[in-house]
Amino acid sequence: MNVLKSFFGSVWGDSNSNELAKLTSGELYIVRPRSSIKGSRECIYNNAMATIRRASEFNYQLVITRVFEEDEEELLDENDETDDELVFLIGPELEFRKGQFENQYTFQWKDTDEGADVGDLYEFVTKDTNGPTRAFFETSVLKAIYEFKYHKNFDTANEAELETLVYKPPPPTNAASRPTASVLQSHSASPSKGKAPAVSSPSATQTATLTDSQPESDDSVPGPDNIDVEGMSDDQFRVVHSEGSTKLFYFDYAEDAFALQGESEDSLMIVEIVLGNRRPFDYFLKVSEPDMTWLTHELNADLNLKWSKDNLAFRWNHRSQFGGLTAWCLTFSEIGAYERFKAAVNRCLWESKNEMDWERAQVGFYMIEYMRVFFGTKSPGCQAEEREYAKAYDDMDVEMKDAYDEEEEEEENIDDALKEEDEEEEEEEPSRSKLRNGQEYSDEEDSGDEEPAPPKGAKNSLLTVGYKGDRTFVVRGDRIGVFRHTDDDEIKYTATTNKVNTLKGKQFAPNKVMLHDQDRSMVLMNPNDSHTLYKMDLEYGKVVDEWKIHEDIPVSNFAPNTKFAGLSGEQTLLGASHNGLFRIDPRLNGDKLVDSEYKQYKSKNAFSSLTTTEKGGVAVASEKGDIRLFDSVGKIAKTQLPALGDPIIGVDVTRDGRYIVATCKTHLYLIDTLIGDGKYAGQLGFSRPFPAASKPVPKRLQLKPEHLAYMGSQLSFTPARFNTGPDQEETTIVTSNGPYVIAWDFKKVKAGKLDKYEIKLYNDTVVSDNFRFANDKDIVVALPDNVLLLNKKKLRKPTRGSLAPGGSGRKSSSNR
Repeated sequence: MNVLKSFFGSVWGDSNSNELAKLTSGELYIVRPRSSIKGSRECIYNNAMATIRRASEFNYQLVITRVFEEDEEELLDENDETDDELVFLIGPELEFRKGQFENQYTFQWKDTDEGADVGDLYEFVTKDTNGPTRAFFETSVLKAIYEFKYHKNFDTANEAELETLVYKPPPPTNAASRPTASVLQSHSASPSKGKAPAVSSPSATQTATLTDSQPESDDSVPGPDNIDVEGMSDDQFRVVHSEGSTKLFYFDYAEDAFALQGESEDSLMIVEIVLGNRRPFDYFLKVSEPDMTWLTHELNADLNLKWSKDNLAFRWNHRSQFGGLTAWCLTFSEIGAYERFKAAVNRCLWESKNEMDWERAQVGFYMIEYMRVFFGTKSPGCQAEEREYAKAYDDMDVEMKDAYDEEEEEEENIDDALKEEDEEEEEEEPSRSKLRNGQEYSDEEDSGDEEPAPPKGAKNSLLTVGYKGDRTFVVRGDRIGVFRHTDDDEIKYTATTNKVNTLKGKQFAPNKVMLHDQDRSMVLMNPNDSHTLYKMDLEYGKVVDEWKIHEDIPVSNFAPNTKFAGLSGEQTLLGASHNGLFRIDPRLNGDKLVDSEYKQYKSKNAFSSLTTTEKGGVAVASEKGDIRLFDSVGKIAKTQLPALGDPIIGVDVTRDGRYIVATCKTHLYLIDTLIGDGKYAGQLGFSRPFPAASKPVPKRLQLKPEHLAYMGSQLSFTPARFNTGPDQEETTIVTSNGPYVIAWDFKKVKAGKLDKYEIKLYNDTVVSDNFRFANDKDIVVALPDNVLLLNKKKLRKPTRGSLAPGGSGRKSSSNR
């Protein structure tokens, strides 16, 4: 409870402040029952802001104000009536609640006017507003309702009183009765500052978080708190594993730090893995003291677990029943307890994900590899050296061979200071960029060319950066936009291709593209025809050739023969199906697949992506999570890196083949392919197999749970990439998650400093991002309706201000 109070203290505690929370951009509608003759939905203001305003002691107003476009208000006739502000007294009768409309987050409340029809609601559709800002606004309304109802300051509230204020719609009259997830229970002893409230038992709740005070999720998928657990008594939870003498910490947003939980600093807790009876492998993480339960969180992949052997601790995120994210930390008193609990968590996560018993699972090749590599568990054929490999991977504390100069810490501090100076100078300079049809252009270089209106509903979906000519291409529905990079480090719209059609005139929206033949052409994949690739002539902007690959072999991915083949006139390229790798030669008559360079696997490997090195080495990743390394096409892999349990959605490699970055939904893997010992020492896994005792140890790159809690959205990384060029050393790994561009310092990552990442927040989801070719400074960023150029200097350390600036202004999250 004190977390919530401290979260609002700086704003609500100022009696001179009338405006307490604000949503600066949105639309206002009246929503009526479908049976209404007036229509079910009517727009009142197409551009509006919502404000919580203090009216008097214990009385607050929800104010919706119309926002005029530039010069719009001046055009109104003096005699025109303009209701440019609607005011609602905030109280329980508003029935204020969250909602969604066309994938946009909304707030709804009852039309309390005496003349209103039964069932009419007002709905404010939020625009360009992040999760933390929406969560702050929603909880501010609850605070106002509390003070209006009880006529006392919110500081005196308890959890039970707060819960009564959350509007719960009545169940449908024809709906079958069913148990629902119960709510937070109050504890007799009020937690001290920075503490989360405890709950009585896992059968009563799944979380001990005061969720309304936390940033809200940007994902519409219900979190663990929405899973029904009511009706399960304590004796229906079976304890699978237990460790004592642990300490629990909760991330306090107000203090920007983890706060120790418990009645005193000496409070020790018991952490258990318990098994419910709702379904098989229904595991929960439970933390308790002898007389109370602090939390019960469902064990699943979305917890974003981050282990630290040095601190004998692990951190995780939890999505509350209200959609908000919280961050937690648990520490152990000795190494044995830490390792036992870690092994138990990993085993339970595997069983939950695969829905099969660990001991009774049929031991096939995939199972053996998974168990012995990821968890270090004894299984048939498991060698001691392989268990050591798995142990090193789990710990994630092993440094790679490249040493990190400690003196660079001082250089890092200097760089941070210079960035701050640059940011101050940028704020003083007027912005030179404008938006035209969703694209950015410069006054100084305005050629008068305007991008044609995009197809209705179409959004930017793919981005590819040119090898030559300094061009960038963005796929938007069935059109491809062309942008060029200017000498003053801006990006400018140049042209748009005609609608993409097959040679027979059938229109399609490409789902994969690749530049080819010195940027003179582009290879396109049609999602409706997996056996054909299409060649577009970029000079004419139309498809000029269709390549039938093979009647029986579908193409799921393709890549250049070598990393920089696009700089040459090389005509062939590589293709992959779900279980095969092959060469494609467009010059062949008939099918373009080269039979002599085709390797097919009998099993369903679910290949998901591939990439090539400068010398033609090939890395192929799969949805199973394994990676195969080839020295050439048509042969078996030289190295197969075992699956680590998560589907790989993208893979990239340094030009020399030394390092691979593989992207999973919630994290990245960095793998060093250099063989360290044995007769092939000094060679790479592309050309020689790894000895059993010298398998590469992946580095797991992930966001800190406390940073993700500020972001408020579920993890979903876009494919990560290195900066690259024929004569350029890779220095950065760039990816994105939601509206954030995220970049890791590659040199520091190689040295084991896995948390050295920087971010940039935008007002919309980042569709794709990549460095300009042969450039390690500028990142091209594609948003759904915009294309931007981001200088790496504008990346910032992840802090409360850079991760969630919505609570204190949107200045630093502008699309610059």
